[in-house]
Amino acid sequence: MPDQPSFSIVRPTPSTPFHIDFAWWKDHDSNWRVFLHDYLCLEHQQLFSLEEEGKLIDFVDPVTAEIHQVDGLQQNLMTHCSRQEGFVEATHSVVDNVFRIFLSTGNTPMTPNDLAALTGKTGDTILRLLSGGRVFMGIRPCHQ
Repeated sequence: MPDQPSFSIVRPTPSTPFHIDFAWWKDHDSNWRVFLHDYLCLEHQQLFSLEEEGKLIDFVDPVTAEIHQVDGLQQNLMTHCSRQEGFVEATHSVVDNVFRIFLSTGNTPMTPNDLAALTGKTGDTILRLLSGGRVFMGIRPCHQ
C-alpha cells in the first residue's frame, strides 16, 4: 500500500509566524490582481492596467545582486506604494491593516504579538482573526 501523506492540524499560537501566502491566494481567488490593484498608489494604478495580466519585471535582489523575474504589480506595491504615508491607518479593519503591514515590510513573517505592536490590537485578537476557519486575504501561518 502506498504511503499516505499525514496531515497535521497544528493550532497557531501567539508566537506562530504568519505571512501573505501569495501562492495560496492565487489558487483560491481569481480576482487577486484586481484586489491588489486597488492597493496601488495613483501613479502605479495608471501604470498597471488590469489588462496587463502578470506583467513580469526584472528585480535585482539587494543582498545577492541576483536578477529575478517577478510580478510587476506585486513588486511595485510592496516596494513603493505600501511605503506611502497613510497606507496603514487606524480607520482600516484589523485584517486589512495586517495585510498592509505585510505588504509594507516585504511580507516578512510576523507573529500575532509582533503585529499587535503595530496595530494597537492584542496578539490574542489578531490570532483569533487569523487562525479561524476562513483564510483572510491569503494571510496564513508560515510553513518553515
